[in-house]
Amino acid sequence: MFKNLQKKRNRNKLKLEKYAYLFAEPPDNELICFDCETTNLNPKKAEILSIGAVKINKNKILTSQKLELFIKPRTEIDEASIKIHHLRHCDLEKGLQADDAILCFLDFIGSRPLVGYYLEFDVAMINKYLKPLLGITLPNQQIEVSGIYYDYKQNIFNPIHVDLRFDAILKDLDLPAFGQHDAFNDALMTAMMYVKLQNLQKFYS
Repeated sequence: MFKNLQKKRNRNKLKLEKYAYLFAEPPDNELICFDCETTNLNPKKAEILSIGAVKINKNKILTSQKLELFIKPRTEIDEASIKIHHLRHCDLEKGLQADDAILCFLDFIGSRPLVGYYLEFDVAMINKYLKPLLGITLPNQQIEVSGIYYDYKQNIFNPIHVDLRFDAILKDLDLPAFGQHDAFNDALMTAMMYVKLQNLQKFYS
């Protein structure tokens, strides 16, 4: 009930009715897995540099239905972040303006649930642009892959330490790592984690 009230309040703040579709019932069995690369890891100060997303339908990853956006930065990129995603200022000079990228992202995701790895950070980054632009925050259901993995590994009768690092989860699930971390590859690998975990849960249930 509280979530419904929250969603209703959020809907009432929408500035442009054109984007009311974000609050519609999502299509059956469809999700979007997404990831952002940013100038640094502080959501209050960071800016988005790229967004990668891929659609999942009935536990199948649809690589033909993907989104990969690059955004022209307005501030300097943290050196530590460059070492992770290898995106420099000069690589993004022809990127989209941030608001245009966010609207493209909204058109891609629609009202579908969002899947991600430490999704809270990525959603916070999208909301940082979305709220001044449309007056709302993302209303989509959010599904955290590391939480699903933790629940899958944990034994309530014999609690164990669960390594929730991205590469550790990939390795434990016997999934390929694509090397260089970028927004789309990370979204794709996270989607593989999600699908594998869904299939494992069905097998063991």
